[in-house]
Amino acid sequence: MRDLLAGGAGTEADPARRSVTGRAVPGGWTAAGEPPTPLVYLHVQYEGPVTLTDGRALLAGGAGLLLRSLDACAVYDPGPGEWTAAGALRQDRRLHSLTALPDGRALAAGGIPGGQAFPQPTLGHAELFDPGSGTWRATTEMTEARNGHSATVLGDGRVLVAGGQRPRSRHDMLTLATAEIFDPARETWTATGAMTVARWDHVAVPLPGGRVLAVGGLVSTGRHGGARAALGLCEVYDPAGGTWQPTGSLRAARAVHQAVPLPDGSVLAIGGDPSPTPDDARFHPYSLASTEIYDVTRGVWRPGPPLPWGRSYHRAVATEDGVLVFGGTECACLDGGFASTLRWTDGARSWSPAAPMRTGRWAFGATVLGGGRVLAAGGIARGGPAAPVYGDVPVVTAEVFTP
Repeated sequence: MRDLLAGGAGTEADPARRSVTGRAVPGGWTAAGEPPTPLVYLHVQYEGPVTLTDGRALLAGGAGLLLRSLDACAVYDPGPGEWTAAGALRQDRRLHSLTALPDGRALAAGGIPGGQAFPQPTLGHAELFDPGSGTWRATTEMTEARNGHSATVLGDGRVLVAGGQRPRSRHDMLTLATAEIFDPARETWTATGAMTVARWDHVAVPLPGGRVLAVGGLVSTGRHGGARAALGLCEVYDPAGGTWQPTGSLRAARAVHQAVPLPDGSVLAIGGDPSPTPDDARFHPYSLASTEIYDVTRGVWRPGPPLPWGRSYHRAVATEDGVLVFGGTECACLDGGFASTLRWTDGARSWSPAAPMRTGRWAFGATVLGGGRVLAAGGIARGGPAAPVYGDVPVVTAEVFTP
């Protein structure tokens, strides 16, 4: 049974780190044990895990089977490569934000409590993690309850929380344009300028000079949460004035995508779900293979190197010389997690393979550890017709990529 739960879309990777062509590929994934939490899904961009200032990684909350919110927490120490249980959250939550603060603490904010329901009950509750005691305590309430929002540490250590969603009525959800700032020193929340476009499950990327770029995301458009559209609209937050300004739109609307900063200050947007009604009016149900690069000086997007195939619910991290992309699935079926890992060096014309993950997974979490290593935890291995029985097969293991 343990092998079944740990299995992904395929078997464990060849330890020789070779691609399908038989050529050696760089880097490698190694087992990192099982987190002592019942973690399954980490659906949105900011649920974690996060790397604390002491080098350890923190997991907190998320969704268990049947989308029940969790209060369980765990800490991974990359030195001995061990997981330990930490104090439980004071409030179970999923689709929340988990943010590592510059002072060593971590902030969990918003999200959805309890079991699966619609409309989704939404939290304004926030709490702080003390890495010394391994416990949580409540802090002040947010100015507005929200889930699926972004959370970005600004240059002065404050946290910008933007967008998300909350119930609009008994039948539908409201996508939010509002934003607020958490001051860790005073433990206060203050409303700041609203975004020009309401969005949730978007990516917020720090730019040179302290500004923040909001990229794509989703907007709810109708009853029961199923009616929603991907966004191509982007905007930039200026912390000096507390305002948002529109900037160039993505060439393709995208959601459940990734966006990471590049060494030259530009931003790379990668894959994701397309808009259900593209400009050419053709039905396109598959994950995007396209990437785009944001020119921070001109405020426009240009085509980037395409992926070998589309992927959604993947993860991407910036490296010293480019980007690493790993995991994910095909949005048209959601039946198998990808094990493949790709590398892109800034300026290269194409992606190159790196050693595949030990277990294919999607809707998982990832964070960068010291030395350029990357921790991946949780997620779904198989679902639908790819699962041995009806329902999703969770990934109970974690793994670490070493360049």
